[in-house]
Amino acid sequence: MSIYLKDWPVQRLPIFLSGLMLRLTAGRLGTMLSRRAVAAFTSARMASHVSQQADMSVPMYCDRLDTPLPDRPYNDTLTATEKSLKQKEKGPWNSLSNEEKIALYRLMFKDTYAEMKKPSSEWKTVFGGIFFFIGLTGLVVLWQRIFVYPPAPHTFDKEWEAKQVKRMLDMRVNPVQGFSSKWDYEKGQWK
Repeated sequence: MSIYLKDWPVQRLPIFLSGLMLRLTAGRLGTMLSRRAVAAFTSARMASHVSQQADMSVPMYCDRLDTPLPDRPYNDTLTATEKSLKQKEKGPWNSLSNEEKIALYRLMFKDTYAEMKKPSSEWKTVFGGIFFFIGLTGLVVLWQRIFVYPPAPHTFDKEWEAKQVKRMLDMRVNPVQGFSSKWDYEKGQWK
């Protein structure tokens, strides 16, 4: 069987070309997919040390407004004074002082509801960054106006604009609905 195109009948040529293109495309696609799979696998193995994975099967502590009781206390390891305070907790609470009650609360929870609801002051940083970049942009524009852009052409001068308006009125430019229609030629002023 000859692979030269001149030996093929004209009717079979489109079928041959489409099959050839499909084989080339499928081959290239397979090569590309295998290379991408190898690259993804090796990059996943290489990046495994970057972040620590949390074991989701053990109880975790998290402060959330919608979850008032976390899975475990905030402080698991207790010192000797904290252990004695926990023993004192089992007795009547009237014998506990306010400082001891607060210390017991801090053993169980990291933040109070008021501390969780307190808005952060991050907006100050955001506005500071925005104003910094606006100022930097203004300095770049000012530098460009001074050192990059050429001076304004003489046609922007007020006297040139006045001469141009007078010339357009003398030529009676757009007398029906345009510029000259708003000029009173008899009185010499704008209507």
